Amino acid sequence: METEKYMENKKHIETIEKHFGGEAKEFDTIILKMIPHYNQMVEALVSAVSCQGFSPIQESSAIQESSPIKVIDLGCGTGNISIAILNRYPHAHLTCLDLAENMLEMAKIKLSGYSNVRYIRADLTQFDFDDRYDLVVSSLALHHLLTNDDKRQLYKKVYETLTPNGIFYNADIVLASSDSLQEMYLSQWKKFIAKSTPQDEIENKWIPKYYEEDRPAILMDQLSWLSDIGFVNVDVIWKYYNFAVYGGVKHGGMR
Repeated sequence: METEKYMENKKHIETIEKHFGGEAKEFDTIILKMIPHYNQMVEALVSAVSCQGFSPIQESSAIQESSPIKVIDLGCGTGNISIAILNRYPHAHLTCLDLAENMLEMAKIKLSGYSNVRYIRADLTQFDFDDRYDLVVSSLALHHLLTNDDKRQLYKKVYETLTPNGIFYNADIVLASSDSLQEMYLSQWKKFIAKSTPQDEIENKWIPKYYEEDRPAILMDQLSWLSDIGFVNVDVIWKYYNFAVYGGVKHGGMR
């Protein structure tokens, strides 16, 4: 059974890598067509980090007075979340992790103005954190993990790698708590995509890709997993039908 699960996961990861590796150059254009209010979602994540206690460095602040935070972006893609974090926290030490080499290359271009960034190519299911982080973020990546147990195990790893009071937020695609709500979620998603994409492309390309590659989990279940692991202040920061920003703080003193 272990070998069967390994081979299933390996095939799934190879599909994901091929998909996103091939779309790297067009990714930023595609994402605005596919993800409702994407920029608002990114801003919500960064704003949530700020209100939890990492105050942005003001222009008048002396650099030596800042306390650089360690951040890792899991499934960084072309670096959209990473650049938003660095724009808010220019002295952060950032690690960008992604499975697709082409995505990392695009991220390197986008983040070329920063010297405090390192890049790791890795499969999230096999990755062992090599440092402690004040902030762990992810966007549109964790729903690719094959099973709910894979997601729970990663959340545990995130919790363990965070420093006391460290923060974790994920911006991702999620499932509703019932089949009827899920049907409504998908209907609303298709309506959004249809604003910029032909109907036949939606039905023959994007929706089949969703069912083939994506393994989202019920949002309310994920909130319970985070709380059970030990996260506090667990909350949904932003939501639009089947997309949400959610996370919490590692217990070690309430923020």
